[in-house]
Amino acid sequence: MRPVDLAREHGLSTQAIRNYEEAGILPAAARTASGYRSYTPTHAHALRAFLALAPGHGHQTAAAIMRAVHRGAVDEALRVIDDSHGLLLDDRRTLQAVEAALRDLAPLPQERGETFIGPLSRRLGLRPATLRKWEQAGLIRPRRDPQTGYRVYSATDVRDARLAHQLRRGGYLLEQIAPLIAQVRAAGGVGPLESALRDWQARLSSRGRAMLSGAAALDAYLRAREG
Repeated sequence: MRPVDLAREHGLSTQAIRNYEEAGILPAAARTASGYRSYTPTHAHALRAFLALAPGHGHQTAAAIMRAVHRGAVDEALRVIDDSHGLLLDDRRTLQAVEAALRDLAPLPQERGETFIGPLSRRLGLRPATLRKWEQAGLIRPRRDPQTGYRVYSATDVRDARLAHQLRRGGYLLEQIAPLIAQVRAAGGVGPLESALRDWQARLSSRGRAMLSGAAALDAYLRAREG
């Protein structure tokens, strides 16, 4: 079987096939008397396994799995897979924490205009030192007035401070709040974040399904090698 025969099935270039072999993703190919690579059905199984693993685990992790298999270290390959599943579980737990935090939130009022640390701390019933601590933790990001050096809190900063205040009252730690605030900023507010969370959930589900497909393809490849 020629490189082009492997490449054509998956819409790849022959150079990609050679690169995969050199990277250890495919087992080493035999050479003909004239020096050309000669691939076998086992190589085709290996390529299918790698391409099935990559969507769920990522290119780098899928490559590490295949290299371990080709070194004869199947247990190491399985450990890499376990670690990758652990990362997916961590992502699911983070999503669940964000969803729980949003359910606990009281409606946030629409904020307008800018303010300074004194008025904002009085409005929230906090000490200015608390707002400065939240700033250090990345929860709020006020700008500095170029003339006075005072912190100036935009409407977005006030929204984030209110959100952080509600979550702190709910018992959340600063390190738990920071990812949520980042998600709110990226989504453009709490309301749009609900749609972002649904997309996040869909991506995690897709990743989990891709991992199942990758596992099936890898198992087929391991059986082919054993046979």
